[in-house]
Amino acid sequence: MSRVRAHVRVEGRVQGVYFRSYTRRQAESLGITGWVRNCPDGQVEAVLEGEEKDVHRMIDWCRLGPPGAYVTDVKVQWEPYDKGEFDSFHIRYY
Repeated sequence: MSRVRAHVRVEGRVQGVYFRSYTRRQAESLGITGWVRNCPDGQVEAVLEGEEKDVHRMIDWCRLGPPGAYVTDVKVQWEPYDKGEFDSFHIRYY
């Protein structure tokens, strides 16, 4: 099993709909570590680390988002896995 890291930016109506809370809950259920935060430009940004299949499942979830969200685009930048930089998944506040 290979571990990977993805840097994700989600566009659309993704703030004010509990996107960060739902993202944390989903990531924890998949064993993903990293973080999520709101961006000043209205996007949501996340760094996801975990097993490749689980990170792909998490990205697929980001394309839908929680109830009330309207996702128009998800940009994914694959980065080198950093030997488990994170030990949990948390919400960052800018």
